[in-house]
Amino acid sequence: MDDNRPTVDSTNTELKVETKTKQKSFWRELVEFAFIALIIVIPVRTYIAQPFVVNGASMDPTFLSGEYLIVDQLTYHFEQPARGSILIFKYPKDPSKYFIKRVIGLPGETVSIVNGVVSIINNDNKEGFELNEPYIKFDKKDDSRITLDDEEYFVMGDNRLGSADSRLWGPMPEEDIVGRPLVRLFPLGKIGWMPGDERALFKN
Repeated sequence: MDDNRPTVDSTNTELKVETKTKQKSFWRELVEFAFIALIIVIPVRTYIAQPFVVNGASMDPTFLSGEYLIVDQLTYHFEQPARGSILIFKYPKDPSKYFIKRVIGLPGETVSIVNGVVSIINNDNKEGFELNEPYIKFDKKDDSRITLDDEEYFVMGDNRLGSADSRLWGPMPEEDIVGRPLVRLFPLGKIGWMPGDERALFKN
């Protein structure tokens, strides 16, 4: 027999095959993980919750520019916003922009502002009642009066001096509602659940 024939190291061959198999398995698992993540993340961000960053001073001091919020987009598919709650919505004059304001007037109500004092007239309060708004730090002594349709809300910024809101561009249609702030994640010192929500002030 010819002892000079090429030889094959079966041990090394098995190791190489095993390494290639592991590499293929790793990339396959990575692709599968990314695919599953997309299946979960895209619907969540589209229909349930997504991050927003506050831009501007219209909600000072409740929300400051640069604050990072996680917005609940699901709740208002099943219930209506309450007075005192915070809304994220599409700006009625330009749906590509998103605004953050507080709910002041509910569908069917009349909102009256006299010298900056807000009063609500509805079926339960024919004479109207004044809102107690302790969250207001920057007031504006303006006048306004509007009656809302059945699918409209009157929204205002907490910084009444520096907010473009329903006083300026009118009611906010229900169809433009995106959601409500669920969590404030940044700044770290202000992390909290349901930030800015003041519904309890207006419960009967």
